[in-house]
Amino acid sequence: MAEPVGATVLDRLDQRTPTRFYWSLTILATIGGFLFGYDTSNIGAALNFVPFHLSGFALGYLVAGTSIGAAAGALAAGPLTDRFGRKSLLIVDAGIYAAGSLLAGLSWHASVLIIARTLIGLAIGADSAIATAYIAEYAPAGKRGSLSLLQQWMITIGILVSYLVALVILRIAPGAATTIDWRLMFALGALPAIVGLIFRTRMPESPRWLLHHGKFDKARQSLGMLGVDTTDEQIRAAARDVAERERQEKVQRRRKWTPAVRRAVIIVAVFFVFQQITGINVPLYYGPTLLAPILGGAHSTVAQQIQAVEIVSVMTVINVGATYFGFKYIDRLGRRKLSIGGYGGMIVSALIAAAGLGLLHGTAEIVVGMVGLCLFIASFAVGVGGTGWLLQGESFPTEVRGRAAAICATADWLANFALIQVFPVWQAGIGLPWVLVCFAGLAAMAIVFISIFLPETKGLPVEEVVRRYERHTAPGAAEMTN
Repeated sequence: MAEPVGATVLDRLDQRTPTRFYWSLTILATIGGFLFGYDTSNIGAALNFVPFHLSGFALGYLVAGTSIGAAAGALAAGPLTDRFGRKSLLIVDAGIYAAGSLLAGLSWHASVLIIARTLIGLAIGADSAIATAYIAEYAPAGKRGSLSLLQQWMITIGILVSYLVALVILRIAPGAATTIDWRLMFALGALPAIVGLIFRTRMPESPRWLLHHGKFDKARQSLGMLGVDTTDEQIRAAARDVAERERQEKVQRRRKWTPAVRRAVIIVAVFFVFQQITGINVPLYYGPTLLAPILGGAHSTVAQQIQAVEIVSVMTVINVGATYFGFKYIDRLGRRKLSIGGYGGMIVSALIAAAGLGLLHGTAEIVVGMVGLCLFIASFAVGVGGTGWLLQGESFPTEVRGRAAAICATADWLANFALIQVFPVWQAGIGLPWVLVCFAGLAAMAIVFISIFLPETKGLPVEEVVRRYERHTAPGAAEMTN
């Protein structure tokens, strides 16, 4: 039997060498990742200057509330993007980012600021569920890891920029820290959101989503923008081939939720939970608050906080630089090896930081503790941070990719919320050094989980990835491919 023409069209897309347009499109798709990093981290620099005197649950919610909004946004975005397309939701998402940032900067009451942070969270969650799915549906198979990892890189750049912006604002006007400065930190997030809103209108829709929904003319246009020239008959043949394969699969399943897909959802969701509960966001969200007392001295509160923001800014630079190595090696080493290596580094560095902060004093405490935390962030950035987003984008079939990705993103954000809410009580109970020891133990558990359950998916077309999970649902198929 001859190879279906439709398979040839998608194969040509999978075999493309990424052009400048591919990279530009991916950067545009991941502007939400930049805003994700900026808007979740600017609270770390601004927290001590917000004049609304929050405490208890309200204070915790101000820091972690974006995570609750993100969980809701991810759940809502899943079915909406499967129905209305990836592009339209990414455009709406940019608008929500802009509105939330402006509202946060103009807040006149604590409740307004909390509402604004929750609104930003909705945008973060929606974008985290859509962006990597969108990228996976046009990225060539051999470069899907690198292209998808740009999401994580943009997150780290957003984190870095949020602290640099805060540092510049605080250095220029330290006396306005509790009046104007913190408002600017929040409101400036609207600028990249507006840029994204404008330019995302020019993006092509996902060709796989268009084929699945029978929009043949638009699919041809989208493929043409991606460098794959096709005829009307080839487009229709591609759609028929995809539809036929889906009809055959539906004999054994309902709405594509096969045992393999359900297994993939569980594995990716648990991977995301480990990403969060191993502690990466603690130094990024609470860094200035944790470091100022350690720095001590006779400085004023504002001076201590500015110095702490400077130190955390260095950590964010390391975060950006280390993510490059993950970007470079994800398609060479594969998902399993890179993530296991990342968690291994997190174990060692968390224990170094714990020893420095718990056993040493003075300058030695600061130096060893900061070295450990910097290595902790670097290990996460190289092996763990981007891998989860890549798995989320590539592990599910087109028909349910949005919904499946939304479930995984929701797990990620709920885990993030839980950790950030619990951390102050946890730290008060056992101290920061022992919390870091706990993070090392959780990282060890993550290595065990990955070794047993996560299959290797590098270099596979997205239609083939879920079959790798399916093979491991069969009896006696416990061994994972390396």
